[in-house]
Amino acid sequence: MFGWYERHVVPRIVRCGCGSEALDDYRKQVVPQAQGTVLELGVGAGANLPFYDATKVKRLVGIEPSPELRTIAARAERAVGLDVAIQAGEGENLEFEDASFDSIVCTFTLCSVTDPQRTLAEARRVLRPGGVLLFSEHGAAPDAKVARWQRRLDPLWSRIMGGCHITRNVRAHIEQHFAIDKHDALYQPEVPKLLGWMEWGRAVAR
Repeated sequence: MFGWYERHVVPRIVRCGCGSEALDDYRKQVVPQAQGTVLELGVGAGANLPFYDATKVKRLVGIEPSPELRTIAARAERAVGLDVAIQAGEGENLEFEDASFDSIVCTFTLCSVTDPQRTLAEARRVLRPGGVLLFSEHGAAPDAKVARWQRRLDPLWSRIMGGCHITRNVRAHIEQHFAIDKHDALYQPEVPKLLGWMEWGRAVAR
């Protein structure tokens, strides 16, 4: 039963939730900065594809473990002229050589990977020195009371939402492997604080 839910329900949740117009403002802050050879971690249903600047992107590789979401992403709207390949893959085990990419895009992905530290270590490995990680994520709130309720809700939320966690400290995870040179954060307007802490910016490979 749970396997059926993962295959048929979760992709629709991801498409509707992560593809909402409310999140486009955060995507627009980071995705157009990608340039050169680009890797997108967790391409999902392809919500980022319209926001790439095809004049700056030589080639985009988007990885996604869900075959259902890969199918949706393959048909998704995209920037005119964007050269994109969507393929199976997991952030924890990237099948690319060291220093293969100039930019990595990671939006609303660290919440759902099995191991965010391993994923970011792999991202650092395949990113060339001086390359950039462009991120937009939701996660653990800075307010103790909100964070406490997030921890209480997280086990149920994760099960319903296909492995999405609301308790991950986005900045702390990224800073283990990258030097953040731009960071913005706020509670998403008109969203409960439990679910609405947003962080986005740019980090450089050390």
